[in-house]
Amino acid sequence: MSHSASSTPVRFAAVQMVSGPRVADNLQTAGRLVAEAVAQGATLVALPEYFPIIGASDADKVAAREKDAELGGGGPIQDFLAETAARHGIWLIGGSVPLEASAPDKMRNSSVAYGPEGKRVARYDKIHLFGFQKGAERYDEAATIEAGDTPVAFDTPFGRVALSICYDLRFPELYRHLAGGVGGNDKPVDLIVMPAAFTETTGRAHWEILLRARAIENQCYVLAVGQGGRHENGRETHGNSMVVGPWGDILDRKLKGPGVVIADFDPTYLAEVRASLPALRHRVL
Repeated sequence: MSHSASSTPVRFAAVQMVSGPRVADNLQTAGRLVAEAVAQGATLVALPEYFPIIGASDADKVAAREKDAELGGGGPIQDFLAETAARHGIWLIGGSVPLEASAPDKMRNSSVAYGPEGKRVARYDKIHLFGFQKGAERYDEAATIEAGDTPVAFDTPFGRVALSICYDLRFPELYRHLAGGVGGNDKPVDLIVMPAAFTETTGRAHWEILLRARAIENQCYVLAVGQGGRHENGRETHGNSMVVGPWGDILDRKLKGPGVVIADFDPTYLAEVRASLPALRHRVL
């Protein structure tokens, strides 16, 4: 267990959505679901990738991009996250927010985390950009997204939290990098947050398997929060938001539609898993 972790369980939640093209409507839905999670005792809540907007085309997300509030910008999406975190006194992770890129026709797909006072504590720009083509189904995130290049994790009173987004899930080396030093591994990641908008095609085949693998190999909790359903633009996302424990056990899940997945983060159980099978300490690469 990392030195920052407390000895009391913490409840966290994933808010599954089926976002549409209107930012204001999506923020209203997100606010309602976050409040529902808080009412169930959640103190850390994560929203899915693209929670503010899934429009008719990728260009709609670029049009909704905001200038980073930490760089003198801001906008309704970042304001919503800061205000919601402060109002409920929770850790709130905005699964991904469209932020300005250096290219005028692109965006950064950024996961932003806020603390209980409403202050931003971390920003992660998605490193791996999804590309897929099978029959008529085609995706090319690199056409409208500027990739990030820096892995990000941050500390909380209950443990160390790693940020990642969707396609990153397929790259285990990202999480190994975040897990810390080899051998001693003095500061492992205690929770991986995985907001996503997995397609139904790829999600049905790979989503659960990859989530459980990341939890098992890094001996940590995984909070996986998806878009889950049929969107106004006709796209179908896989959903199946879940919380996975460090032994690979699924603690809660929701298959489709808007709703909340919730479970307890138990540092005692986490420490027991790592002590009984000290795989992190056995790493040599």
